[in-house]
Amino acid sequence: MISRIVKLMGNRFVISVDQGEEHIDAAIEEISRIEALLTTYSDNSVTSKVNAMAGIQAVEVPEEFLQLVTRAQRISELTLGLFDLSYGSIDKRLWNFDKNLSILPSKEAKQNLKLVNYKNIQIDQEKSTVFLKEKGMRIGFGGIGKGYAADKAVAILKQRGVKNGVVNASGDLKTWGRCDGKPWTISIADPDAPQYPFSQLEVGEMAVATSGPYEKYAIINGKRYSHTIDPRTGLPISGLKSVTVICPHAELADAMTTPLSILGVKDGLNLINQMNQIACILVDDHNRVYTSNNIRA
Repeated sequence: MISRIVKLMGNRFVISVDQGEEHIDAAIEEISRIEALLTTYSDNSVTSKVNAMAGIQAVEVPEEFLQLVTRAQRISELTLGLFDLSYGSIDKRLWNFDKNLSILPSKEAKQNLKLVNYKNIQIDQEKSTVFLKEKGMRIGFGGIGKGYAADKAVAILKQRGVKNGVVNASGDLKTWGRCDGKPWTISIADPDAPQYPFSQLEVGEMAVATSGPYEKYAIINGKRYSHTIDPRTGLPISGLKSVTVICPHAELADAMTTPLSILGVKDGLNLINQMNQIACILVDDHNRVYTSNNIRA
């Protein structure tokens, strides 16, 4: 395998292929294109233009952007709003999740909580527009963007004839082909020692997303809080150390880690067990491991 590590979309991407540096160049170009489309750090991105017109008027957007928002809305409906693009309305400056954070800024967080409502993201398929109904609303793709980028990068690599490889976007990865003639096997990080795996899983050609508070968290009054925010309360969650989702698409795997983190073990497993072609592995704060019905432990 030929591998390259690059920082894109604010994340560490590792692109591994079985042939040709030029193919990695093409994958990087595609991820960079998506970053320019979705970022909130540029006034010229489509996302920023939609946000700037919140409460004012609908914005005509590219078909690719429109369909990504449409799929995100379906995930919001499925999870009753626990996944929500309009989470971007919460001022992230209040949630600087480093280990020096010692107070939960709940009052400040709740000021913009009323703006978090996926039902106020209006899509017009015929006119290809997106409109945010409330002034001050903001959408962001932090919970789905890197998974989408991984899917698109893999599609480019397949089109170029690359038979085997992995695109890993900071824990959201997609595999295709085989590894040394065998199905791909992935390792899941130990949430207490992320540099070591606690489990391995044969996934073949699948997408896997793992999320947990072991990289970004705060301990306040002896309790560990995740960087994941519950859009219902504006507060960080606790209860699970690690959430892993396995399914065919990195976009969906990426998006589902947040709702599962919020739902917790019982409700999270109940949701996944009602869905097709998706599985999960959950580790709670007491290091108990839970798996959905379609995982063979």
